[in-house]
Amino acid sequence: MTVAVRFHEYGGPEVLRLESVEVGEPGPGEVLIRVDAIGVNRAEVLFRGGHYIEPVKEFPARLGLEAAGVVEAIGAGVAGVEVGGRVSVVPAFSMNDYGVYAQRAIVPAAAVVDRPEGVGAVEGAAVWMPYVTAYGALIEVGGMGAGDTVVLTAASSSVGLAAIQVARRVGATPIATTRSRAKRGALLEAGAAEVIVTDEEDVADRVLALTAGRGAEFVFDAVAGPGVVDLARVVAPGGTLFLYGAVSGLVTPFPGFDLGMPALNMRTYTMHETTRDPERLRRAQAFVSSGLRTGAFRPVVDRTFALDEIAAAHRYMEAGAQVGKIVVTVDH
Repeated sequence: MTVAVRFHEYGGPEVLRLESVEVGEPGPGEVLIRVDAIGVNRAEVLFRGGHYIEPVKEFPARLGLEAAGVVEAIGAGVAGVEVGGRVSVVPAFSMNDYGVYAQRAIVPAAAVVDRPEGVGAVEGAAVWMPYVTAYGALIEVGGMGAGDTVVLTAASSSVGLAAIQVARRVGATPIATTRSRAKRGALLEAGAAEVIVTDEEDVADRVLALTAGRGAEFVFDAVAGPGVVDLARVVAPGGTLFLYGAVSGLVTPFPGFDLGMPALNMRTYTMHETTRDPERLRRAQAFVSSGLRTGAFRPVVDRTFALDEIAAAHRYMEAGAQVGKIVVTVDH
């Protein structure tokens, strides 16, 4: 038996329950992990509330896509994973099938990566979702390189901060946006070349001024909704507007016709494009691991909670005041 977080109906953080459940043994292609830390992601908040890109198929439902821990057992046919190995779990599965909000959890072996030397459990639970999301869209799909400019919305999120570091590593220029001036200093300290405070400045005017009228080769947006029209104005000819989230919860128009049919690429992206493709995941793991080893990548953890504080962790996520990752630690 193990303690796991489950919910029996859609709702707010109050529906989350710590329950004793049977963990079982890993089946073919699966791994049993002793979970030491859990990365909290907006996807889990949306899944809990019934607003995620896939619905809950059956209640009670599990939660959790990202964790760090130690391998306790492996199933048949698993190669490259050893009992006792220090690993991270990357989001590469559906929460209808697996969930890591628990003291011990079974996950697909394909979702397990070695934790680099010197990376503790908390950092190991804060690395893979943000860095692979940024890498997968901007590098693997977009081909971002030296001299490019990328505009980042929700820049104080864990993905936004990772994207700043990814851009810097390949010689691109990250321009961060934030709603209020309160986070401006933290974003500059994190490596943003410029910070645009959207409550005070016009994003399009400022980006075009910063790029001598050229615009940005990439916009990396977590908000979606009507704001994409203004964001599309800053995309350089042939550039790409990536939508990797929909925090606004509003209908998202395609702005190309309203703007006179510019050479605009606009596409959605989820990290599953990378994590569910073995070759792409291998390249992402190499890129992120090398960045951790050299110090180019430094995951930012805003705050930690204990497992029995999971509802509070979700409330904190929903409040939107964090700068970086929210991590839940697990006692055994």
